[in-house]
Amino acid sequence: MTLAKRIVPALDIKNGRVVKGVNFVNLREVGDPVESAKAYQAAGADELVFLDITATLEERDTIMSVVDAVSREVFIPLTVGGGIRTTEDMGRLIKAGADKIFVNSEAVKNPALITDGAKIFGSQAIVGAIDAKWDESAGIYRVYVSGGSKPTSLDAIEWAFELVARGAGELLVTSMDADGTKKGYDIQLYDQLADAVNVSVVASGGAGSTQDFVNLFEKTKIDAALAASVFHFGEIKIPNLKRTLKDDGVEIRI
Repeated sequence: MTLAKRIVPALDIKNGRVVKGVNFVNLREVGDPVESAKAYQAAGADELVFLDITATLEERDTIMSVVDAVSREVFIPLTVGGGIRTTEDMGRLIKAGADKIFVNSEAVKNPALITDGAKIFGSQAIVGAIDAKWDESAGIYRVYVSGGSKPTSLDAIEWAFELVARGAGELLVTSMDADGTKKGYDIQLYDQLADAVNVSVVASGGAGSTQDFVNLFEKTKIDAALAASVFHFGEIKIPNLKRTLKDDGVEIRI
């Protein structure tokens, strides 16, 4: 049986509000997280991703209260990340109502966090997040950390394989080359990733039109497409997007 493809809006949370910027700057407030989440659920989103973009310790309680408030009103799965450093952080978010936790920079620094998280909460709750950028001279997709500001020595495809081996039940992979361009998903990156791992991969970065989603699902084995601004600002309506995908023969929940 073919699994239905998933459409996943992402919400960046700062000081308890949904914000959106370009490359982490020029942030503007989009709205209330609970109202946004309810609207996305009503529109047919399959899941939601929340990123705590001010994930310093003093802001940690803010995201907890946001997750708690959203999970009381919304029944689609919630994936939450940003500043998660310990299994205790994971546990608090899951207790607040998160279904899945994603870890990015801290997993690079401390890969055992993925292993430990999967042991305690199960692989289905642990998502390995990767920010990847093509490095022409090295001929690899290089992994970046710290919000995409610091390059590492890691090859994204090899790192994806290791994250899964350590227990990640899903990967959330952002193409830094495509992010914010609205010129389409990085088909080459996701094609390689889907062949390298046997878990669900969520593609992030580059959505600008309905056709971009069609191309992603038709040209790769990717399971889910994440987007933010095209949904937040009404440039793409999820019900219309899903109808187009279904008309094109993509297995999708209407």
